Amino acid sequence: MTSPQVLRDLVRCSRPTSIVDVGASPIDGDPPYREMLHYGLCTVTGFEPLQRPLTQLQERKGPLERYLPLVVGDGREHQLKITKAERMTSLLSPDLNQLRLFNALPDWASVVEEADVHTHRLDDLDIDDFDLLKIDVRGAELMVFQHGRQRLREAVAVHTAASFVPLYVGQPTFGEVDAELRAQGFVPHSMPQVQQWAIAPTVFDDDVWTPGNQVLEADIVYIRDIAHPERMTSEQLSHLAMIAFHIYGSVDLAVFCLIELQQRGRAAEDAVTQLMQLFE
Repeated sequence: MTSPQVLRDLVRCSRPTSIVDVGASPIDGDPPYREMLHYGLCTVTGFEPLQRPLTQLQERKGPLERYLPLVVGDGREHQLKITKAERMTSLLSPDLNQLRLFNALPDWASVVEEADVHTHRLDDLDIDDFDLLKIDVRGAELMVFQHGRQRLREAVAVHTAASFVPLYVGQPTFGEVDAELRAQGFVPHSMPQVQQWAIAPTVFDDDVWTPGNQVLEADIVYIRDIAHPERMTSEQLSHLAMIAFHIYGSVDLAVFCLIELQQRGRAAEDAVTQLMQLFE
């Protein structure tokens, strides 16, 4: 048995972990669940409305992936603001007052095209229940969460982009996103990436990517509140363990889930020992 398969067998998942990726563009590199996908431990349903990144996803996808050209939102009609730098495309309009504070961002966020789009509520999508929601939709995350409360009841983790500076008009900031996810039973677990930027006109090392101290945004992972494991099914605990271990390297969280599964008779008495042997 290879190490990637050890935990799967220890937690006795009845199916591969299911991941939904809203805003699945590969522009920022490989997704955090790449290893799970490589070893056949998860399935992925992604949503990406822009044609170029969608084509890239379609061309390289494997048998456990599917990608759809839908815009996830509140179920209403909107205008998609397509920007010079595709990574900044949003349902919201760029806020020039905020953007001008930071080098390069006003140019990157300049709108080159507006497209009328019909958005789809997460609750209304024809998809199976999922365990992890990964989302980066440039300011529309709260909209997706508010119109996905029913589907998110079964999820055990949310990997979301959150902004500390609203770069778009009316963009909800971290506090509002945090309040919504907490109300849905999630709590922050880790912060895999924090984006800092230099305040204009200062540029360090002649490189706009060299950060200053101003925090702009971050990727934050929320998990189902483990202070109340009795509220989770054994299947949910199993997939939380898989996500924690394989995607985020959270060995401690995986061990917590294994111990809870042991107490329920859903994992072998030496399950934790077997898992920790991977690190010897």
